[in-house]
Amino acid sequence: MENCDVIVTLGALAQTTRLDVFRLLVRNEPNGVAAGEISRILAVPPNTMSTHLGILSRAGLIHSKRYSRSIVYRADLKRFREMTLFLVADCCGGNPETCASVIADLIPCCPTKEEANV
Repeated sequence: MENCDVIVTLGALAQTTRLDVFRLLVRNEPNGVAAGEISRILAVPPNTMSTHLGILSRAGLIHSKRYSRSIVYRADLKRFREMTLFLVADCCGGNPETCASVIADLIPCCPTKEEANV
Protein backbone atom coordinates (compact mmCIF):
# COMPACT_ATOMS: atom_id res chain seq x y z
CA MET A 1 0.00 0.00 0.00
CA GLU A 2 1.27 3.45 -0.87
CA ASN A 3 0.87 6.78 0.94
CA CYS A 4 -1.75 8.02 -1.55
CA ASP A 5 -3.82 4.82 -1.08
CA VAL A 6 -3.82 5.27 2.69
CA ILE A 7 -4.76 8.94 2.34
CA VAL A 8 -7.77 8.05 0.16
CA THR A 9 -8.80 5.31 2.59
CA LEU A 10 -8.46 7.49 5.68
CA GLY A 11 -10.20 10.34 3.87
CA ALA A 12 -13.19 8.10 3.19
CA LEU A 13 -13.41 7.30 6.89
CA ALA A 14 -12.94 10.93 7.95
CA GLN A 15 -16.68 11.65 7.97
CA THR A 16 -19.15 10.61 10.67
CA THR A 17 -21.71 8.79 8.53
CA ARG A 18 -19.10 6.90 6.52
CA LEU A 19 -17.27 5.87 9.68
CA ASP A 20 -20.60 4.67 11.15
CA VAL A 21 -21.34 2.71 7.95
CA PHE A 22 -17.94 1.03 7.98
CA ARG A 23 -18.23 0.09 11.66
CA LEU A 24 -21.75 -1.26 11.07
CA LEU A 25 -20.50 -3.42 8.22
CA VAL A 26 -17.56 -4.69 10.27
CA ARG A 27 -20.00 -5.71 13.03
CA ASN A 28 -22.09 -7.58 10.47
CA GLU A 29 -19.32 -9.56 8.81
CA PRO A 30 -19.50 -11.92 6.99
CA ASN A 31 -23.19 -11.50 6.11
CA GLY A 32 -23.17 -7.81 5.20
CA VAL A 33 -26.12 -5.42 5.25
CA ALA A 34 -28.49 -4.35 2.47
CA ALA A 35 -28.20 -0.72 1.39
CA GLY A 36 -31.75 0.11 2.47
CA GLU A 37 -31.16 -1.42 5.88
CA ILE A 38 -27.96 0.60 6.34
CA SER A 39 -29.91 3.73 5.50
CA ARG A 40 -32.69 2.80 7.94
CA ILE A 41 -30.35 1.84 10.81
CA LEU A 42 -28.33 5.05 10.53
CA ALA A 43 -31.36 7.24 9.73
CA VAL A 44 -29.79 8.65 6.58
CA PRO A 45 -31.85 9.30 3.41
CA PRO A 46 -31.22 6.65 0.71
CA ASN A 47 -29.83 9.10 -1.86
CA THR A 48 -27.36 10.51 0.70
CA MET A 49 -26.41 6.99 1.82
CA SER A 50 -25.77 6.03 -1.80
CA THR A 51 -23.18 8.82 -2.04
CA HIS A 52 -21.46 7.66 1.16
CA LEU A 53 -21.45 4.03 0.02
CA GLY A 54 -19.91 5.09 -3.29
CA ILE A 55 -17.08 6.94 -1.55
CA LEU A 56 -16.34 3.97 0.72
CA SER A 57 -16.48 1.61 -2.24
CA ARG A 58 -14.08 3.71 -4.36
CA ALA A 59 -11.69 3.81 -1.39
CA GLY A 60 -11.74 0.00 -1.37
CA LEU A 61 -13.18 -0.25 2.14
CA ILE A 62 -16.44 -1.93 1.15
CA HIS A 63 -17.79 -4.00 -1.70
CA SER A 64 -21.26 -4.93 -2.80
CA LYS A 65 -23.16 -7.78 -4.38
CA ARG A 66 -26.61 -7.69 -5.89
CA TYR A 67 -29.16 -10.22 -4.65
CA SER A 68 -32.39 -9.88 -6.63
CA ARG A 69 -33.53 -6.30 -5.88
CA SER A 70 -31.19 -5.73 -2.95
CA ILE A 71 -27.56 -4.65 -2.91
CA VAL A 72 -25.72 -6.08 0.08
CA TYR A 73 -22.58 -4.31 1.28
CA ARG A 74 -19.70 -5.88 3.17
CA ALA A 75 -16.59 -4.42 4.75
CA ASP A 76 -13.37 -5.24 2.93
CA LEU A 77 -11.39 -6.39 5.94
CA LYS A 78 -8.38 -7.28 3.80
CA ARG A 79 -8.07 -3.66 2.66
CA PHE A 80 -8.57 -2.40 6.20
CA ARG A 81 -5.88 -4.81 7.42
CA GLU A 82 -3.47 -3.57 4.73
CA MET A 83 -4.05 0.03 5.79
CA THR A 84 -3.60 -0.77 9.48
CA LEU A 85 -0.39 -2.70 8.82
CA PHE A 86 0.91 0.18 6.70
CA LEU A 87 0.29 2.59 9.57
CA VAL A 88 2.12 0.47 12.16
CA ALA A 89 4.80 -1.05 9.90
CA ASP A 90 7.57 1.04 11.43
CA CYS A 91 6.17 0.96 14.95
CA CYS A 92 8.63 1.90 17.66
CA GLY A 93 11.72 1.90 15.46
CA GLY A 94 12.09 -1.88 15.43
CA ASN A 95 11.81 -2.35 19.20
CA PRO A 96 9.06 -4.97 19.48
CA GLU A 97 8.90 -4.74 23.26
CA THR A 98 7.84 -1.09 22.94
CA CYS A 99 5.07 -2.01 20.49
CA ALA A 100 3.76 -5.05 22.35
CA SER A 101 0.81 -3.19 23.89
CA VAL A 102 -0.18 -1.67 20.52
CA ILE A 103 -0.06 -5.07 18.84
CA ALA A 104 -2.02 -6.68 21.68
CA ASP A 105 -4.76 -4.07 21.27
CA LEU A 106 -4.99 -4.86 17.55
CA ILE A 107 -5.85 -8.50 18.21
CA PRO A 108 -9.43 -8.99 17.02
CA CYS A 109 -12.28 -9.26 19.47
CA CYS A 110 -13.39 -12.53 17.90
CA PRO A 111 -11.14 -15.44 18.87
CA THR A 112 -9.84 -17.80 16.22
CA LYS A 113 -11.00 -21.42 16.28
CA GLU A 114 -7.76 -22.39 18.01
CA GLU A 115 -8.18 -19.71 20.70
CA ALA A 116 -11.83 -20.68 21.29
CA ASN A 117 -10.80 -24.29 21.98
CA VAL A 118 -8.33 -23.34 24.72
